[in-house]
Amino acid sequence: MKKFLAILLLVFPGFAFGAGGPVHLDSAPVNLHDKLSLQRGAQIFVNNCLNCHSAQYMRYARLTDLGLSEAQITANLLFTSNKVGDPMTTTLAASDGKEWFGVNPPDLSLVARSRGSDWLYTYMRSFYRDPAAKSGWNNTVFPNVGMPHIFWEYQGDQALKASDQGAGRLVLERPGKLSPAEYDRYVGDLVNFLTYVGEPARTKRVQVGIVVMFFLAAFFVITLLLKNEYWKDVR
Repeated sequence: MKKFLAILLLVFPGFAFGAGGPVHLDSAPVNLHDKLSLQRGAQIFVNNCLNCHSAQYMRYARLTDLGLSEAQITANLLFTSNKVGDPMTTTLAASDGKEWFGVNPPDLSLVARSRGSDWLYTYMRSFYRDPAAKSGWNNTVFPNVGMPHIFWEYQGDQALKASDQGAGRLVLERPGKLSPAEYDRYVGDLVNFLTYVGEPARTKRVQVGIVVMFFLAAFFVITLLLKNEYWKDVR
């Protein structure tokens, strides 16, 4: 049963965040060819998310594919483990996570694949102050969220204001350390990295697929020419 529940949390991380209705999702600036963005996203994830969440299906050594050396990984990103070959796990005890947040924070290895990059990008930009919430924060993408806004110092304080259309709108009442554009890029780098974590071989798979399609196209031309040559005398 414990294994079954763990799988549910991996595949449906929304169980740990609560449930929400349909919302407009902004397009995430995902570019898996932008290694600098992926490197920044890895640093953001390790310095912030890895405090509570793990990415146990991702090993630190795989970050060398992003242009980082093992020495750079060890010096700048290896905080919860002693070996570059270890998976990216958190030091947070499951019992502490459940006591502090109501549930144990889920593993984020597959969150970009299960929820979608656009959902993550919108979610991380939709927190607002809510005195009625246990953490003091709520989220328009996922109402009654158990997760606090870990980037509030960078984004600032948003408030949910009523609008004529009925749905509330977010208003930035106190600016953070980053401008709105800078914060969007900050979150975009994180989402870009989580998208990479969900399928590290995606870029290579697409490249192989393109090569295969060109091969099949060339083979089709050769086959067509052979067919015409064999059947040219057949009426």
